[in-house]
Amino acid sequence: MTMSVGWYLRRLSRMGPQEIAGRVSDTVRRRRWRSAPPDCPSVTGARFTAVLPAGALSAVPADAAKRLVAEADRLMDGHAEFFGVVRDDMADPDWWRDPKTGRRAPAGYAFDVPYRSEDAVGDIKQIWEPSRHHHLTQLAAAYALTGNERYAERVAEHLRSWWEANPPLRGVHWISGIELGIRLLSWVWVRRLLDGWPGAAELFEGNPVARNQIWHHQRWLAAFPSRGSSANNHVIAEDAGQFAAACAFDWFPESARWRAAALRSLDGQLRANTFGSGLNRELATEYHGLVLELGLAALAEADAAGVPVPATTRLVLLRMTDALAAVVDNRLRPPRQGDADDGHGLIVDGAGTDRWASLLATGDAVFGRLDWWPEVTPTDVRTPLLAALAKPARLSVTRPASRPAHFADAGMTILRGPEEIWCRCDGGPHGFLSIAAHAHADALSVEVRHDGVDVLADPGTYCYHGQPEWRRYFRSTLGHNTLELDGADQSVSGGPFLWTRHARTRVLTADTSGEVARWSAEHDGYQGSVHRRRVELTAESQELRLVDEVSGPNRAVRLAFHLGPAITADLVGNRARLTWTRDGEDRSAVLDLPEGLSWQAHRGESEPPLGWYSEGFGRKEPATTLIGTGTTDGTEAFTTVLGFRG
Repeated sequence: MTMSVGWYLRRLSRMGPQEIAGRVSDTVRRRRWRSAPPDCPSVTGARFTAVLPAGALSAVPADAAKRLVAEADRLMDGHAEFFGVVRDDMADPDWWRDPKTGRRAPAGYAFDVPYRSEDAVGDIKQIWEPSRHHHLTQLAAAYALTGNERYAERVAEHLRSWWEANPPLRGVHWISGIELGIRLLSWVWVRRLLDGWPGAAELFEGNPVARNQIWHHQRWLAAFPSRGSSANNHVIAEDAGQFAAACAFDWFPESARWRAAALRSLDGQLRANTFGSGLNRELATEYHGLVLELGLAALAEADAAGVPVPATTRLVLLRMTDALAAVVDNRLRPPRQGDADDGHGLIVDGAGTDRWASLLATGDAVFGRLDWWPEVTPTDVRTPLLAALAKPARLSVTRPASRPAHFADAGMTILRGPEEIWCRCDGGPHGFLSIAAHAHADALSVEVRHDGVDVLADPGTYCYHGQPEWRRYFRSTLGHNTLELDGADQSVSGGPFLWTRHARTRVLTADTSGEVARWSAEHDGYQGSVHRRRVELTAESQELRLVDEVSGPNRAVRLAFHLGPAITADLVGNRARLTWTRDGEDRSAVLDLPEGLSWQAHRGESEPPLGWYSEGFGRKEPATTLIGTGTTDGTEAFTTVLGFRG
């Protein structure tokens, strides 16, 4: 996917004067570095002291250690999977090759590489992900837990290979700050987890190549921070990685300055990226998880190094953790909202580890759980390791006395009913910052689960680059459980990570206190018309009622309901009988759809895309989507009833 002149003009229009000036300065610096790259200062007597406290590894649960070692053994055999692509070459990877397309990224000065062009580079996510070196933190953790030196030796082989293939400022891995930041955090933990290995010092502090790489990563991050309309989760990763490295690898004349600047920026950006309620402002749940992981890792690094952290940093992370505890369903699954690319800040666990349970367990260890939190038993490697470094903090702040259901600033409301009925209602802002890069056109959408099973599902994300028709579909209005007018999205897209006009949404009612939980909201995304939706969840009847109204002139309507991949639908007229199995038990529901629309089921269609569900980035599977088509003259209401006593 290459960007047109029109895209650049649209992107420029979303920037303010300060951001434009900063980007001009970046361009000048990149040109200067091309001809005169900075040199790493000489370092003598470097030592690594940011080790794990005694006893930290003994606190790792046996099951978590077993899963990790199994994953490490798969990696030793060369097997891994990235975004749905299985790789068998990870014993000796080609760091520049995309296995999905078979293309290899071109060499040369980093900022000349056309990384947005799949024709020239391949799928950039497939190339970048292994170079975040999460697989090396897993192998290093396996060494720390078992003492088996073959894991450590493989880590050393990969790092030396990567450093040789990727000299500073050369090639595809020196383009994006988020990649450098996460990679630095991985290196900190690799060194920490290899501390008992005799070759650790020779690999890192005694190795001029390693010192040069670490210094250049930090110099790059100090020079090219994500700015203005791009200061989303990327800047958090940049700051967290920079701060962790400046704490743990404090060997350079600039280390103290880099550490102070990164902590100052991290504190400000965490506050800027987080609503007062604790939800992430991008309104993309997986980025809430990524930012929380990065923030907790940085906090642990600060406490381990004895660096004072602003109270506001701890407060934001506390509120993010409480918010996560509030919105998960009974199976600890959070909402599926906005973009999701399976991004992680720090991985030291094996396959099958519950990311969200891990975050809540770490939050419990660092901040303490509240009585209304869901029960979480620590079953991961990462929690005891972070908890061993971080100092438990009981902040003198007021925390929610009961489980919050309505997050007014984020426009998210969770309706809960009997039989583990969970419903998310979306009445929030379109997205974060002027470009809302990771937003979907999903105003007034609902997401409904029964005992953790997606019934009315958010279909997910699937892809970012290289497949524009799929990118458009998964973030479109038609791709969500809401109403579309005249075949147009509620918000206007200017590119794959750019929205040029944002629908404005207003919550009118959010009452979850009675036997009937009620929510209503409206948005102005369709010029000349207002879409209003009411949702009621009745506890006694286990019934969810949705009423859609459109004010304004005659317009073509499409109302979409996306079913989860586990749901089978038998559509007759305007009634769909839904069936699925949970834990070996057959379950069912009835979906009565508006009679004023003509209903049709779609599944696994590609031209154009319709009827798909993406469990994770790069993966998709057919799922049933029910589409009602018709017209509205601004007077009628479209009523949908989902009954779980079907």
